Amino acid sequence: MHFVEEIVVGEFLPTIRSLLASNLRDRGLTQSEVADVLGISQSAVSKYAHGDVTVNDRIANDDRVRTVVDELGTGLAAGDISPVQALIELEVLIRDLESGGDLLAQLHEEAVPELGEHPSGFRVHDPESELRASERVLSSVRQGLSILETASGFAGLIPAVGSNLVACTPDAEDVDDVAGVPGRIFDIKGQATVPTAPEFGVSEHVARVLLAARRHGADVSAAINIRYEPELVDELIEEGHVAAEFDESDDVSSSVGAAIENESEATVLYQTGGMGIEPLIYVLGSDAQSVADTIRSLT
Repeated sequence: MHFVEEIVVGEFLPTIRSLLASNLRDRGLTQSEVADVLGISQSAVSKYAHGDVTVNDRIANDDRVRTVVDELGTGLAAGDISPVQALIELEVLIRDLESGGDLLAQLHEEAVPELGEHPSGFRVHDPESELRASERVLSSVRQGLSILETASGFAGLIPAVGSNLVACTPDAEDVDDVAGVPGRIFDIKGQATVPTAPEFGVSEHVARVLLAARRHGADVSAAINIRYEPELVDELIEEGHVAAEFDESDDVSSSVGAAIENESEATVLYQTGGMGIEPLIYVLGSDAQSVADTIRSLT
């Protein structure tokens, strides 16, 4: 398995650093000054400047790469461009070279010929492709789960029905567009246990709450359910969240929708239970990591 990011790290990065180091040295900067500007060691600058680092000629000779290197060299040497601004410019360049079958995409497909055999409707390097969007969602959930697994006290917030951390694609319409943990997260002997890696279409309950909130205007893409306590709702409100109550004994979509319409900024939804219904809190957020961070703040 060979990711395009490996091309960026293994070939683009040493090439661009080598070009920038030489460009800045040609403008009269010392090795120490170049090291400070590029955020690398003087010994690394020496290797780049003396050609001791292998560069990719196709990247080095690309007109856009040479243009950006020259512009950044001019700006960095004069102090008109900060290292952070240069980093942003290079990030933009990477995305341009990866998209639309461009240079980095070509290098990746040469490293992984099987990509070229994939059905024509698919482009792994298209940042707007459904696969890339799905992978970003799964990555977000995995990172969120990692935060929760290391959060001391999270197990104590898991309700009897279990918790689930979910996130959805930008154009989510149904539960198949929502990724979560198959089988939910349970408290097993005081330890939050995630049974397996996140997948799409495995969360019925928390996914429906998230989708209902989105359909009624909530600007959120992730959610988790935890046990209900009035003190927890109060603590979340103190942290800046807006809370709204809904009645889960009614149709979830309608009751969540009514709650969001009454409190359009709500990121905490809760229901206090009923006959055969466990009381729960739902924390909503922009992505799974931010939701997990909110839960960690409660532990």
